[in-house]
Amino acid sequence: MESAIPLTNLPSGHASQSPSATYCTLSVAETAARLHTSLERGLESAQDAAYRRGIHGLNELADDKKETLLWRFIQQFYENPLILLLLASAGLSFFMGNLDDAISITLAILIVVTVGFVQEYRSEKSLEALTRLVPHHAHLVRGKTTSTVLATTLVPGDLVTFSIGDRVPADVRITHAVDLHIDESNLTGENHPVLKTVDPIDPSDYPSIIPVNERRSCGFMGTLVRDGHGSGVVIGTGKSTEFGQVFAMMSDIAKPKTPLQQSMDKLGKDLSYLSFGVIGCICVVGVIQGRGWLEMFTIGVSLAVAAIPEGLPIIVTVTLALGVLRMAKRRAIMRRLPSVETLGCVNVICSDKTGTLTTNHMTVAKAWTFDMTEALEISDNVSAEGNYALLNTLLIGSNCNNSIYDSEDRKYHGPPTDIALCDVLEKFQMEDVRPTRVRTRETPFSSSRKWMAIASKVGDSSSVGPAAVHVKGAYEVVLEFCDAVLTNSNKTIALDAAGKKKIIDAAEGMAKEGLRVLAFASGTGEHTEHPSGLKFTGIMGMYDPPRRNVSKSIWKLAQGGVKVIMITGDSEVTAATIARKIGIPLAGGTGNEKAIMRGELIENMTENELQEAMDTVSVFARATPEHKMKIVRALQARGDVVAMTGDGVNDAPALKLANIGISMGNTGTDVAKEAADMILTDDDFSTILSAIEEGKAIFSNIQNFLTFQLSTSIAALSLVALATTMGLPNPLNAMQILWINILMDGPPAQSLGVEPVDPEIMNRPPRQRDAKILTSRLFKRTLMSAAFIFVGTMFIYILEMKDGVVTARDTTMTFTCFVFFDMFNALGCRSETKSITEIGIASNKIFNLAVGGSILGQLAVIYVPFLQRVFQTEALGIRDLLLIILISSTVLIGDELRKFISKRKGWATGYSVNV
Repeated sequence: MESAIPLTNLPSGHASQSPSATYCTLSVAETAARLHTSLERGLESAQDAAYRRGIHGLNELADDKKETLLWRFIQQFYENPLILLLLASAGLSFFMGNLDDAISITLAILIVVTVGFVQEYRSEKSLEALTRLVPHHAHLVRGKTTSTVLATTLVPGDLVTFSIGDRVPADVRITHAVDLHIDESNLTGENHPVLKTVDPIDPSDYPSIIPVNERRSCGFMGTLVRDGHGSGVVIGTGKSTEFGQVFAMMSDIAKPKTPLQQSMDKLGKDLSYLSFGVIGCICVVGVIQGRGWLEMFTIGVSLAVAAIPEGLPIIVTVTLALGVLRMAKRRAIMRRLPSVETLGCVNVICSDKTGTLTTNHMTVAKAWTFDMTEALEISDNVSAEGNYALLNTLLIGSNCNNSIYDSEDRKYHGPPTDIALCDVLEKFQMEDVRPTRVRTRETPFSSSRKWMAIASKVGDSSSVGPAAVHVKGAYEVVLEFCDAVLTNSNKTIALDAAGKKKIIDAAEGMAKEGLRVLAFASGTGEHTEHPSGLKFTGIMGMYDPPRRNVSKSIWKLAQGGVKVIMITGDSEVTAATIARKIGIPLAGGTGNEKAIMRGELIENMTENELQEAMDTVSVFARATPEHKMKIVRALQARGDVVAMTGDGVNDAPALKLANIGISMGNTGTDVAKEAADMILTDDDFSTILSAIEEGKAIFSNIQNFLTFQLSTSIAALSLVALATTMGLPNPLNAMQILWINILMDGPPAQSLGVEPVDPEIMNRPPRQRDAKILTSRLFKRTLMSAAFIFVGTMFIYILEMKDGVVTARDTTMTFTCFVFFDMFNALGCRSETKSITEIGIASNKIFNLAVGGSILGQLAVIYVPFLQRVFQTEALGIRDLLLIILISSTVLIGDELRKFISKRKGWATGYSVNV
């Protein structure tokens, strides 16, 4: 291929020095020549890019150190001391001539280990899937088009652009920079952003390799654009980047467990100590009674395997991970597992208006200039002919603009406000003026400034005469820069107090209709940092309609005890109109208890004053990202659990501070996404409701399978303990106990973790953050279920053992009764408050398959000859099975009665009570 990169021209890896150490000393032209690429068009063909990708691989930092599945399976045997004890028991049985017992125990061990291995493997794969939910993107220039692509597809020679808030997608040689400041603290440790340049670094100034923090002509993968914008040619990808070396050091660091996993570990250990104590007593009593020590040792170890919930943390991880994957299907991506636990506790959501509560599709609806008696309604084929003030307003909107036109799909991309200002030109039969002008200076828009200014000249930067300065922004700010007004007849008149009042009245009139109002002004000069002496030309009102289901979502959240606070940069009037349209209550009182608060008031309030105001305030107008920090702190000081939305660079601190930071997937900057706990892929507020529903459901499901596992463990221990204490033969042999363990930790338990969301779950108030997962209510429910299983199984055991001799039929009836009790118990554990008739038997297909498979497995154990020998069972008749079903169903009937009585007494009305 003619344009392919010669391998000798590219530094590979870090064998000698990284690509950035080489390319930072080369000029932009030399870099392009060496990489066979264009500084304007990047790589011309996809075939060329594919060839280079074949040489250099994907632009990702993958960990190559992976153990084989066989080795990880073998680890299951020696990492669990209980399994080692069972192996010892099998070995002793073999040497003492009990060949059948040895084979049976060995087979059971293989089954138990396989189930555990599959669980861990499934957990790991689920977690790996989570890491792929948040792909990194890059703005790629290829040929005539600019597109957003996955950063993993970049290759050396690609031309990429980046602006404030973006992460640099690979190591790049800077080719264009406008006030480009990049934060490299995550790589170099330097706190101050580095001003980047296109000029090469002189290597003679350094005795050896140029330090990373001195390579000002390069940008590095993963670093953050803090200010300005620029472009660069990719020089290093994947492990050839500076971060490649850092990743190699990070790959061996283990990830910390979530708080819920830690609490499950502690619960498992506490239950293990209790179980070991009971099992020890059982073994001692059995030996004292004259039973064989090998028999009691095998029974004891089997009981330990069954009773100790060693699989509990794994099932919790799987449930959390699968819940997160379900959220992703509902367009909410959780970046951190612990955040799932917090979702059900959220009682305040602070939401941006634009793009979250509204569609983020701006349309210019009205325009107004100083001489107009009323605003002009914008429609197709409207004319600005003869109105110089309106023509200048449209020109400023076009020129003071950072949207980009894509010739392929024939539309603008960029900030919604800028897109609207370009789209409106077509209605006036005007064209974008930027191709005819050269920008010489720019002060970009920021939420704190609330304005943007550019200086430009017609033709090129060498044109004679001063540059034209164009400014757009919030009307109250832009008016401070103006001392004159441009009239419709192209005359300039002084702007006095009466003129300012006239403009403000017109702007507030638009704001009352729910429009976002921007003012426009022009002047001359070379600088844009401190505009002054400008001429006001006009204002435009833009409409951003509310999202379709946002009112319904706000109402549902309110039903569940979640307050929604709207935060916007718009004026109070616009904010009030939108709030009423979407159903946010404006029920504030008078004086300091207003429902709407301006951002500037926050700056003059103490933290205590702001906390008190939170009782009534539901809208913050003219607010900045800095105000968000104070709002979050005030709410958290009151004890609220806060979710905060944001999309900009300056939103990152508030997103980090909030209990749940929520970033936008479409409009959010990379730094906002990385600071957030959750990303909305559709930027829709209603998705937050879906995520909170899933969060509450996940925690409820974890409690349900915890009830199932603990009731089974308690029943099994109690059954063997009572039989041993009373001097009765053991009702369950070691193989049968291990089979029960497989059911307890296997598919039936895991399927409880994927129970569908209860539609009424949002009627429950948020859970307290410090609420324990094992509550007294859950423990009582567990003991009740365990009592039904214990009493029913013991009844069958005693009923069958009338002659005082334990036969294979007796243990088969007892064993099968216990298993069927387990299946009915699992059915009752699907919901803590709802009857099985309410949730529907067919609503959880995975559960039905798991229970159906377990029942078929149990039938195989009692009817297949080979398994009969292994588990020491014999075939049962139809009447036997009907009796077992009748007895074992009592655990479900008892639980259904509990739910009915609870509803009658009103116990099950609150989520905080339930958990």
